[in-house]
Amino acid sequence: MQLSKKKRFDKIVRDIKSIKIQGASNVAKASLEAYNLFPNKKSKKILLASRPTEPMMEHVLYLAEKQPSEKIMEHFSFAQEKINEFVYHLIKNDKIIFTHCHSTNVSKALIYAHKKGKKFEVYATETRPLLQGRKTARELASAGIKVTIFADSAMDDALSGEGQFKKVNRVLLGADALLKKGIINKVGSGIVAMVSSQEKIPFYIVADSWKFSNKKVPIEQRNLNEVWDKAPRNIKIRNPAFEFVDKKYISGIVTELGLMKYDDFIRKKSH
Repeated sequence: MQLSKKKRFDKIVRDIKSIKIQGASNVAKASLEAYNLFPNKKSKKILLASRPTEPMMEHVLYLAEKQPSEKIMEHFSFAQEKINEFVYHLIKNDKIIFTHCHSTNVSKALIYAHKKGKKFEVYATETRPLLQGRKTARELASAGIKVTIFADSAMDDALSGEGQFKKVNRVLLGADALLKKGIINKVGSGIVAMVSSQEKIPFYIVADSWKFSNKKVPIEQRNLNEVWDKAPRNIKIRNPAFEFVDKKYISGIVTELGLMKYDDFIRKKSH
């Protein structure tokens, strides 16, 4: 039994590291499951090291030392239900919504809005090098939402409506970390923010408030082989997984606490 528990723990850690388990909420839930197999400081340290840019995981593991898992797990469904409602009221009919990478909060909220009768299309990026945007596209398309996927390098065209494309009316992005001065999300989010600002497109963050952190959050640098496997030795490769987006670009943030200005959210979380 002890060996099978160890194998299960190690598998969860590998799956978190490799992004087989992706999305901050899914990572947090998986880390809770792993921690409960071996509830000690060593387990917590190993799990936190598996994905350093995940304040929600850190928050959940902190709570795991004080609260039963059932109580912690209740938060995720409650938060998503509230986020769904707020996003539903944010979306207008016959609009183009843009998103980048994969966010469980964003995908579930869009599917909820679609099922409740909102009419919209989604433009999404494929999100290299691990193509998480394809997961978003598959989820939305399976729910009956019309999706167009773009290469990351076509972000500008997709947002601005160049050529045959319709101009985006609203951007909904998830976040891996919510900080006092802005958010951390998948690399490429900064370009989305800047182009949205230039094109005067409302730019919203959709995220569980448990992703908030008062601390400095490191930017995860991932395996170089994800970008170019077996690259020539004289070529340098960098693979940052995330980047910081300044709050000045954020029109508003949707959490289970409501739809509000980013500074109002920070004030609420800081008290």
